[in-house]
Amino acid sequence: MAGGQSKADDESVRENFNRAAAYVMGRRTFDEGERGWPDPPQFRAPVFVLTSTPREPWVRQGGTTFTFVTEDVEFALARAREAAAGKDVQIPGGAHTVRQYLDAGLVDELQIHLSPIVLSKGVRLFDHVPPEIALEPTCAIHSPGVTHLTYQVVRP
Repeated sequence: MAGGQSKADDESVRENFNRAAAYVMGRRTFDEGERGWPDPPQFRAPVFVLTSTPREPWVRQGGTTFTFVTEDVEFALARAREAAAGKDVQIPGGAHTVRQYLDAGLVDELQIHLSPIVLSKGVRLFDHVPPEIALEPTCAIHSPGVTHLTYQVVRP
């Protein structure tokens, strides 16, 4: 976006958004964002929202359509992969959704943006993740407000 200030985190965020051609997120993450995202939202790509409550697609400016998927995580990922046409599919959250994909063996890389702000009790990201999954650090970028950590997900 034009304007504003440029900070050390900008390149990490820009690279992250440039790699993604589709997204899958949980309903709670969508509900939080729906109230605060600008129009156009930052995704500028199709977003598939895992939910148990059907809803009509929500079309936004800039190429973002939120499609609500009531089937399982594999179905949502298949839809996102089709939309991404060979590019990356990202899972921006929440922790419960990321855990489902980790449990299913469907995550290749994990990025954690760690900020020293306590938002609430939240959901522990690594609770109940199979112990055979290992994370191999590949990148760490530090800035005053956040540390960007990237891990390769390694399975036996």
